[in-house]
Amino acid sequence: MRSAPAYREGDRSVPLIDDSVGGLLAARAADHPDTEAVIGVRHGTGDIERLTYAALFGEACRVAAALSTLVEPGQYVALWAPNLVEWTVIQYGAALAGAVLVALNPVLRDDELDYALRHSRAHVLLHADVSRGYAMGEVAERVCADIPGLRRISLSEREVWLAPAAAASAPEISADSPVMLQYTSGTTGRPKGVLLTHRALVNVAKLTMEATGAPPKARCFNPLPLFHTAGCVIATLGPLWLAGTSVLCERFAADEALEAIRRENVSVLFYVPTVLHALLRRQREIDMPATQLSVIMGGASNVAADLIDGAASVFGAHVYNLFGQTELAPVLSLTRPGDSPQDQLNTVGRQLPHLDCKIIDPDTGATVGVGEVGEICARGYQQFVEYLHDPEATARALDPDGFVRTGDLGAMDHRGYLTVTGRLKELIIRGGENISPAEVESIIADHDEIIDVVAVGLPDERMGEIVAVACRVAQGNREGLRDRLIDHVRTRMPSYKVPARWFLVDEFPRTPTGKVQRFALRDAILEHELHEL
Repeated sequence: MRSAPAYREGDRSVPLIDDSVGGLLAARAADHPDTEAVIGVRHGTGDIERLTYAALFGEACRVAAALSTLVEPGQYVALWAPNLVEWTVIQYGAALAGAVLVALNPVLRDDELDYALRHSRAHVLLHADVSRGYAMGEVAERVCADIPGLRRISLSEREVWLAPAAAASAPEISADSPVMLQYTSGTTGRPKGVLLTHRALVNVAKLTMEATGAPPKARCFNPLPLFHTAGCVIATLGPLWLAGTSVLCERFAADEALEAIRRENVSVLFYVPTVLHALLRRQREIDMPATQLSVIMGGASNVAADLIDGAASVFGAHVYNLFGQTELAPVLSLTRPGDSPQDQLNTVGRQLPHLDCKIIDPDTGATVGVGEVGEICARGYQQFVEYLHDPEATARALDPDGFVRTGDLGAMDHRGYLTVTGRLKELIIRGGENISPAEVESIIADHDEIIDVVAVGLPDERMGEIVAVACRVAQGNREGLRDRLIDHVRTRMPSYKVPARWFLVDEFPRTPTGKVQRFALRDAILEHELHEL
């Protein structure tokens, strides 16, 4: 007898709020003007800045006034900077102005930045001057010189992007209007622009905080990149919902992070496995009691059970595993207080309220039975509006009933708890960063000594996954080949995309139709069957 279908409707009893990002900030500034809202480093100074809700709202209103002279509501403003106080101020300012914020990775190279700016059709680029020794200002100047109609503004030019005073009136912003464009790597090379609404961001942050039981006015440590939805939605708008404090980490290092957690009396920590692993390892090494936290929440890949157990034991916190993707703004499901230890360690919990979830056969689209593995799909108010300028890709991402096809494989039990077993998509997730194998392959393939190349993700305790490539190479001297290949790619891609391991193959395992069997290649590497450079 066939089991019940793996389908579960979202809980509609939990209320949603009908508010914009800027509207929620205004409410917090009115009710909690003197509460610290954000703590972080100022651009160009290295100084720690502490902004109360009143001060944050005031600066955001001045940003909105400045942007309103440069763009119309609904137009795109790109932000290219590391985790600075200005990032959060501009995020709120753009929302108040009715602009759509284009969140860009601060390690983008020239061609990647050029693509994002042209594709989004941004009217303004706000950028940092330097980040971790990377001359962002020089890159921005070089790239923007060839893009007609784009206004480039350095964060050092405060008089340009920060008006002397707030505007006399602000545009009326609908909760259903777009507020953010996030670029996410796909399997075909170029990243897609994921368009998200105010309603999605505000309510996903609200419901996630409520589901984990994060305490009101919590002081929250955010080591996640702000250009990711995890960083600028859950770890920014989450504290906003709590009327709490967001403590930004400009550049993560375990010792400095642990000190900041102690100094700022942090009770909530956001994480990806790489961060949590480093904090846990360092805390075990130092001769000092661990700061006791209330909630630790995060995800980005399957989180090892011993990492969750270890963090709970050392930091005295409830550790919650979040699962989702950018297209869902970004949380689909999470573990919760009251879940059994087995569920907390081995599942990604249940879906958020107002989000319907099902598991389908990826080939037929039919809903599979409870306990059967298939593609995880979700539908609700929080799903993305579209892939910008790509209606075909948008259509492919949805099934006939309007569910977002996540590309992740998993199963649902009879209670609605989800487990994730793999990915249909071949993305490599290294330390929370999505990496397209096709992009890595195209750059390596440009090298004269490469005939063919395939990139795969290999499991790694610290990073979750690392990038590995298998290459078919031309006949010739192979001495020093690895160094030559690394020199070739380092100037063409950010360091986190550079393969950590390089292998040689004579032929790739293929299907009868000629497609490379990436899983078979990955297995061959893990079984030590390939020659490593």
